[in-house]
Amino acid sequence: MNAVEIEEAISKLAEQPFDAEEFPYLFLQAFGNKETTLKRLRKGESNKSDLGGVLQTNNIHIAVAAPGTVTRTLAALKASPATTRAKAKFVLATDGDTFEAEDLASGETVACAYADFPDHFGFFLPLAGITTVKQVRDSSFDIRATSRLNRLYVELLKDNPEWGTAERRPDMNHFMARLIFCFFAEDTDIFAKPLLFTSTVEQMSAKDSSNTHEVIGTLFRAMNMKHAERAAANIPRWADQFPYVNGGLFSGTMDVPRFSRIARSYLLHIGGLDWKKINPDIFGSMIQAVADDEERGALGMHYTSVPNILKVLNPLFLDDLRARLDEAGDNPRMLLNLRKRMSRIRVFDPACGSGNFLVIAYKQMREIEAEINKRRGEPDRRSEIPLTNFRGIELRSFPAEIARLALIIAEYQCDVLYRGQKEALRDFLPLDAENWITCGNALRLDWLSICPPTGTGVKHRADDLFHTPLDQSQIDFENEGGETYVCGNPPYRGSQWQTDEQKSDLKAIFEGRTTNWKSLDYVAGWFMKAADYGTATPTVAAFVSTNSICQGRQVETLWSLIFATGHEIAFAHTSFKWANLASYNAGVTVVIVGISNHAGRTRQLFSDSDGNGAIVKEVENINAYLVPGQNAVVGQLS
Repeated sequence: MNAVEIEEAISKLAEQPFDAEEFPYLFLQAFGNKETTLKRLRKGESNKSDLGGVLQTNNIHIAVAAPGTVTRTLAALKASPATTRAKAKFVLATDGDTFEAEDLASGETVACAYADFPDHFGFFLPLAGITTVKQVRDSSFDIRATSRLNRLYVELLKDNPEWGTAERRPDMNHFMARLIFCFFAEDTDIFAKPLLFTSTVEQMSAKDSSNTHEVIGTLFRAMNMKHAERAAANIPRWADQFPYVNGGLFSGTMDVPRFSRIARSYLLHIGGLDWKKINPDIFGSMIQAVADDEERGALGMHYTSVPNILKVLNPLFLDDLRARLDEAGDNPRMLLNLRKRMSRIRVFDPACGSGNFLVIAYKQMREIEAEINKRRGEPDRRSEIPLTNFRGIELRSFPAEIARLALIIAEYQCDVLYRGQKEALRDFLPLDAENWITCGNALRLDWLSICPPTGTGVKHRADDLFHTPLDQSQIDFENEGGETYVCGNPPYRGSQWQTDEQKSDLKAIFEGRTTNWKSLDYVAGWFMKAADYGTATPTVAAFVSTNSICQGRQVETLWSLIFATGHEIAFAHTSFKWANLASYNAGVTVVIVGISNHAGRTRQLFSDSDGNGAIVKEVENINAYLVPGQNAVVGQLS
C-alpha cells in the first residue's frame, strides 16, 4: 500500500462506529497487514500482549482502554515488559472517544479525539514500512487532499468517459487545477468569505447533482470576467461575489464534467479540508500521478523530500547567497546589491514535474530576501523576485498545470509570511497572464527559447497562463541580466528500459557525436543538453541521476563529450538512497552532479556519513568517476 491508500483506509475506519474488539485488527489492516497475519494475531499465535491488547512484534502494542483511562493505559503499554521484549516501535491506546499514541524511539506523541486520529496518520507510516520525513509527518493534509482529489477524479471519469480520452484529458486536468485554486482561495481569504466556493456549490446545486456542472461553470465564467462586464453577461448575483481572477486560469473552455451524487459529495468533502495547510511542493509531487492511468497506483510516491532537493540547490547557488548575506551583515549597500542580484537569478528545471525544485528554490530565496529587507528596515517591501524567473519544462500536462499553480500558491504563502495577510491579498489578484512552465519534451525543445541567454530581449506574452501554445513560451525576464541555474531530477531509464521514443530522443542529441549512445541512460540527454546550453549563456547545471552514468562504459561515452564543451564538474554528491513514500521502499541509488564551464578553483565533493549528515571535501578537481583527480577516462580495450 502507498501513503494515499493508507490515508483512505484510516479515514474510513474513523468514520465507522467504534468496535472495541475489532479496532486493533482494523487499524493494522489499514496499514497493509494481510489477512493471514491478522488471523494469527486473533488466534494468539503471534500476539505477544501481556495486557489483553494486540502486540505485533517489531511493530506496535495496541490496547482498547476502559472509558476515561486512555492515558493510564498508554503508560501501562509503555511500561509493559512484553512491549520491550517484542521491540515494539509504537504504543497506542483508545477508548473510542480519545486517542493517544507514542513513538517509542523518538518520544513523539499524539493525543486527540478519536475521530481526529486520521489527521495524524503520517505519524504511523513506519508501520507500513514507509520511511517518513518530518515534512510529511507534520503535514498529513497533503496526502489527505491527494486522496480525496483522486477519488473525485476517478468518479468523474466514470460518468464522463470522454473526458479521459487523449483529446479531452487536458480539459480535465485544467478543470482539476481550477478546483484546487478555488479550495485554496476560499480558505485563505482570497475569496471574500470562508468556504465561499464550497458553500455556493452546496447551496445552488441540486442534491441529486443534476445541475452541479452548471453551477460550477457559472462560477468559473464569473471569475474570468471583470465586475463591470458581468451584468451584460447575465452573471447571477450569487456568482457575482467571486473575484476576477484572470491569468488564464478560468479562460478557455468553460465545460465542466457532469457530477453524480457521489462526485458531488466528494467535492463538498474536499472543500471541508483546511487548505491553508497545503504545502505546494509536497502536495504537487504527490498529486501528479492522479491524471496518469499508469501511475495512479503510485499516488503519493513521487514525493521528494526538501533535504534531498536542497542537496542539489544548496551547492548550486543557495549556499553562496547565504554566504553573501552573512558577509553583508547590516551594511545597507551590500544588502541592496545582494537583493538586486537575487532579483535577476533564473532557476530553470527542464524536467520539472509538478515544480517541487522550483517551489523550494523560490521559497528559499524569499526567505533570504525577507532577511535582507528586515536588516534594511523594509520588512513590508514587495518582493523583487518574480515568478517568471522560475522556468520549467514538463512532458505531461497535469504536472505542468500543477507546477504553475504550486508556484502561484507559494508566492501567496510567502507574501503572507513575510509581508502580512493584508499586503498579500492586495497584490495577489488578478493573476498575471504569463506562462513560465512549458509542456513539451525537454530533449526535443530548444532550451534557449524557453530560458533565453541573459542580455537578450526575446519576448512572447501569453494570453492564457494555463493553455499557452508552445511557440508562445518565451516571456521577457522582468529583471534582465543575472545568473541562470539549471536543476532537476530527470527520468533515469537505463538503455534496456527505454521506449522507442526515448531512444529516438537520445539519438537526436548524440548521433554524430558518438556511436556508443545506445548504451546511455536516458538522463544523459539532460546532461548533454545542459552542456550545450551552457556554451551559449553562462550557467551552472546540476541534476540527480542514477550512479551508472559515472561508472563503466557510460563514463567514456558521456563525459568525454561534456568535457569537450569546456564544462567541468563543479560539485558532486556521491551515491546515496533517494527514497520515496512507497511501502518498504529501498530507494534508488543516485548521485548529484553539477557541471559548469566556469567552475572555481576548488570543487565540493559531498558524501553521506552513515545517516549522520553529509561530509564535504574541498578538492581541486572532481573527475567523471566522482573522485578527486584529473579528468582521465578509462576506455574499453579494443
